[in-house]
Amino acid sequence: MPGATHSQGTADGGPLKGGAPRVVWQALGADPRAVAAALAAQRLDRIGRPCHLVWNPLGGEVVQLIPILRAGRLLGWTEGLYERIPARTGPIAEANTEGRLCVQIGVVAFAWQPFTLWPMIGLPRIMDWLDSWGIPRQWPAGPPVPFPDGLTTPASRRVWARGGHYGASQVPGLPAAGPGAIDIDRIRRAGLPENAGTRTSPVPVASGCGGRRAAAGELPDLDGYFGRRAPARGALSRVS
Repeated sequence: MPGATHSQGTADGGPLKGGAPRVVWQALGADPRAVAAALAAQRLDRIGRPCHLVWNPLGGEVVQLIPILRAGRLLGWTEGLYERIPARTGPIAEANTEGRLCVQIGVVAFAWQPFTLWPMIGLPRIMDWLDSWGIPRQWPAGPPVPFPDGLTTPASRRVWARGGHYGASQVPGLPAAGPGAIDIDRIRRAGLPENAGTRTSPVPVASGCGGRRAAAGELPDLDGYFGRRAPARGALSRVS
């Protein structure tokens, strides 16, 4: 992708099988104020789950790990950058290879705090890049739900076959929780002429862990999401 930092992943998901082109958006379970895209990309590569793009919607940093014409490996794994990853047994999730393109975008954000609440710096150039590959700006399964559970049915195979944009929670056969209740209209309109000159509205404060509303400027409790003690403020990577 033009303008992205390129960091070649050590492994990809192999060749794609063909079919309608699609994009899958997934929240990586990290705070964009605390974790740079480059740090998240390094972690995904280290644990063998590289996606095509890692994007920080607050700083606008974009890192490309693997070529768009190869399959990613993000779909089908336990979500969360710092959760304990089970030993790899069995094949990679089939969904990773479906479509002549299956672009996986890992967003530095939490599912419970949809990334469309952030300024989404850099989204227009991501969308322009996806447009250049012929991926339609349509969401065949509609907007992802806030908190998928056993009663939530992902998109049917028929809907999935249409191509376009999806949340990971909408991929058939996958038990993903992210990316949460994102505003698909904000994504769909990014970079289009009618959006030219508009100002970014202030970022709303979403509810944090345990139903407690975070105070303005306060980092949420990351311990429960990272699966380890959150780094001290002075140790946080700068989001560029």
